[in-house]
Amino acid sequence: MRLVVPLQGVAQGRGGLLLGSVIPCALFCFLQLYFKRRRSPSDPPPPSTSTSNQPGMTRHSSLSNLLSRGPLRISSLATSIAKPDDSPYYMGLDKASEDPYSRIANPDGVIQLGLSENRLCFDLIEKWTSENLRDWVMGREGGDLSISGIATYQPYDGTMKLKMAMAGFMSRVIGRDVSYEPSQMVLTAGVTPAIETLCFCLADHGNAFLVPTPYYPSFDRDMKWRTGVELIPVHCRSKDDFVLSISVLDQAFNQTRKRETKIRGILLSNPANPVGNLLSREMLEALLKFAEEKNIHIISDEIFAGSIYEEKEFVSIAEVVGSEDVDKNRVHIVYGLSKDLFLPGVRVGMIYSFNENVLAAARKLTRFSSVSAPTQRLLVSMLSDTRFIVEYIQTNKKRIQDMRDLFVAGLEELGIKCTDSRSSLYCWADMRNLIPTYGEKGELELWEKLLNVGKINLTPGSACHCIEPGWFRCCFTTLDKEDVHVVMERIRKVVGSRTSCG
Repeated sequence: MRLVVPLQGVAQGRGGLLLGSVIPCALFCFLQLYFKRRRSPSDPPPPSTSTSNQPGMTRHSSLSNLLSRGPLRISSLATSIAKPDDSPYYMGLDKASEDPYSRIANPDGVIQLGLSENRLCFDLIEKWTSENLRDWVMGREGGDLSISGIATYQPYDGTMKLKMAMAGFMSRVIGRDVSYEPSQMVLTAGVTPAIETLCFCLADHGNAFLVPTPYYPSFDRDMKWRTGVELIPVHCRSKDDFVLSISVLDQAFNQTRKRETKIRGILLSNPANPVGNLLSREMLEALLKFAEEKNIHIISDEIFAGSIYEEKEFVSIAEVVGSEDVDKNRVHIVYGLSKDLFLPGVRVGMIYSFNENVLAAARKLTRFSSVSAPTQRLLVSMLSDTRFIVEYIQTNKKRIQDMRDLFVAGLEELGIKCTDSRSSLYCWADMRNLIPTYGEKGELELWEKLLNVGKINLTPGSACHCIEPGWFRCCFTTLDKEDVHVVMERIRKVVGSRTSCG
């Protein structure tokens, strides 16, 4: 107060306006000079809100320095993954998801025939879930409500309860007394990470796998994106019903070795996706012999094993390995519940291997793709319900067969024939006589017209590395029976008189 009051007196009573202005200004200048002299020469200048009165600092110089650095970089891997999809498979899926068909809500939307999703028995899953919600939360054995089994850490590679339930379910699906050992299972959050994990375990960056064509388009993502492995197409042809032969496999092996690329294994789809063929016991035996001769692994993707109808015989490679004197260490099976049990959103896949080193590595890698504890509890309860599972498998096969017969009959009326496969959720349709020009360009022109004009999304064969243009995969289990007629009318609208060519 003693400093302030005399100053006020001087400014107001004796010096008036002059002193009241000069003294504060002089004090301000003194303090500025004082702090300037005390500042170290190495200290940076104080920040300023304005540089208009500082000709030595130009705003554009710092901006040009920033611009010369270029954009903030991300990894090369992330850059390649972030690029827009150029595969017609993914472009079609995106188009259908943006404008999905609904018989009531959106009748002019895109009908999805490019996604291998089984919606035919959703009512059975929904009914079971509503009736067994209490067992799912508390366990089938009953007891007090507790979340200790789902809120605490669980084994990354899956609980033994779920592995045992999976083993029982797979034995029912395969039949013929094929048994699975739960300790040889590694559970993952879907089949995609199961296949990728096996790639990490079996191959190094730059190594290759032989894959018979046509093959599932997403293998190019699932196996290659992060692992850096190569996929070598082994081309199968329509004159052989797209059935794999050892001679074609051997030719692809030798050609790849000439490029000094190491081949680590063969990836099989059994049943085949997208054709629907089944590998015979004799072919599986020949493949095992081939793998031993070349000292490579076999990955058998058997995710559609339970979606076979008309009494067709499915032979798992696990059955052949169990009955033959072969080196089991090179055999690895992947399976999941997204197709046979229509639970794609639950995300449960499995690696079944006879190789202890592979199992040990895979168990550790599942920390990046483990199945959630609530999901595991739900599935233990569902898969342990023998009555439900038996009814579901029988009903599912019947409904798939009925839908396939209806769908294929509709295509045949349009002059479009399909391969004679009796498995899986799709048909492999021959539209070679409908493409405007023979070649991949003509195939994609027809695909684009079906998608943009007909509002139908199919998967063109070129997306599956099919060497013969004009083949398309049609997934019919996404439809209701009432929708089949709509599909055929839309195809007729696009292809017009070309269908009469047979």
